[in-house]
Amino acid sequence: MADVEQIEEHFDPTAEISLEVVKDRAVKGIAVLTGRTVILNIISFIAQGLLWAFIEPQEFGTFLLVSATINFLSYFADIGLGAALIQKKEKPQNADYKTVFTVQEILVLAIVGIVFLITPLLSKTQSLSQEAINLLYALNISFFLASLKNIPSIILERNLEFGKFVIPQVLENLVYNVAVVFFAWRGFGIASFTYSVLIRGIIGLISIYVLQPWKPGIALSKKSLRGLLKFGLPYQLNNFLATVKDDGMTIVLGGILGSYGLGILGTAQKLAQYPLRFFMDNVTKVTFPAFSRMQDDKRELAKSLSRSIFFISVLVFPSLVGLVVLFPVLIGVIPKYQKWAPAFIPLALLSLNSFWAAVTTQLTNFLNSVGRIKTTFKLMIMWTVLTWVLVPFLSRRFGVAGGAFAYCLVGLSSIVVFYLVKRFLDWSIKESVLKPFLASFIMGVVIFLLRSFSIFEGTLGLIILIFVGGVSYAGFLYLLVGNSLIYDAKKIFSDIFSR
Repeated sequence: MADVEQIEEHFDPTAEISLEVVKDRAVKGIAVLTGRTVILNIISFIAQGLLWAFIEPQEFGTFLLVSATINFLSYFADIGLGAALIQKKEKPQNADYKTVFTVQEILVLAIVGIVFLITPLLSKTQSLSQEAINLLYALNISFFLASLKNIPSIILERNLEFGKFVIPQVLENLVYNVAVVFFAWRGFGIASFTYSVLIRGIIGLISIYVLQPWKPGIALSKKSLRGLLKFGLPYQLNNFLATVKDDGMTIVLGGILGSYGLGILGTAQKLAQYPLRFFMDNVTKVTFPAFSRMQDDKRELAKSLSRSIFFISVLVFPSLVGLVVLFPVLIGVIPKYQKWAPAFIPLALLSLNSFWAAVTTQLTNFLNSVGRIKTTFKLMIMWTVLTWVLVPFLSRRFGVAGGAFAYCLVGLSSIVVFYLVKRFLDWSIKESVLKPFLASFIMGVVIFLLRSFSIFEGTLGLIILIFVGGVSYAGFLYLLVGNSLIYDAKKIFSDIFSR
């Protein structure tokens, strides 16, 4: 995997950036996003850890329920035009950007108005307190502020300028995490989220326009809109199904499990998804526009897809295994975390789902980037139907653990994506997935056997177990992969610190 093959330039010289530049920026983009945001994610992880100590499960469940409501409604403010601009082969004109901005803002303002109008109804049907209603209003305003950032963000993504793109994210999340922990520490409860999301929205809006100036304008080009909708509408239909599958189900589970049960299940989901947020999101953010530019070169696509999945797997798999095996130890070390002990079994089940997601998310991202949007739409229909059939049924029968097991079953269906992409492109499953998985499994066995010894109790024991797990994983992975592992690591660090 370490060999670097040169291929002949074949892009139109009038294009924004050449294939060689795309490859270079893609590799550096992944390195920059992963390397520089990993520090931010550590801060976010620490902040969430502190937050779990200061708030109760039912308060966290209320936050998840209200957030899911806004996320579900906000879907209707986008018809896939932003993704269509990124995926478009030709360089977008100013009329394209202004048309997308105009259409999106019309939809956003409509949604914002609807949320304010239906809040009394939501308050009754979901039994929302006044604090929860205030949070709903704050998220609604934050949603409007976020919509104003779309075009500058699209320009940066299309040009693969992820060194700049990451800065507003860093500022937003840093400010948000510091604020929410401070307010929770001071006993503000649910209001901690209310103040923090407003502060985050303002900071993010200012920073993105400083880094990527763009003068908003009103335009409505029928030709531009028609061309963008050919990709945008099927793409957004996928997003709609994903929204129904995830946020829609969260709203339903709030009624089945209650705020406490939703808080426990939501905590398990958040923990199981942390490795994906740490590593996978950065890669998919870069590879969507990169794959779009490479879509005429299957050889380069196969190589890039295999390497990107290997990069995700080699980081996500051991993180998930370590998290599950060490969770009981962590609960014992921090007494205030005892209230989250019921999340262990759901965490183990949902981590299996994250194993599949680490690979299949990138595979569906690849299918979207090469224009096979109808295929991913059919897959999303399958996952949505399975989710809505299995999750409510098993949640009613077996509570939180039943809901988590249902999500695990849905994840198993993702094996079909491996087959579909393999039929279209000859990517390496063995090198990309199996070797990192085997090394992670062996690491998990080592940690599981060691944690039973009394010497590994307490905070120091937890630190030692993490260190031993990391060393054993690196050793086993090296035995399976060889010297290319060292080569890739050196290249990544070089790309991080050369920017």
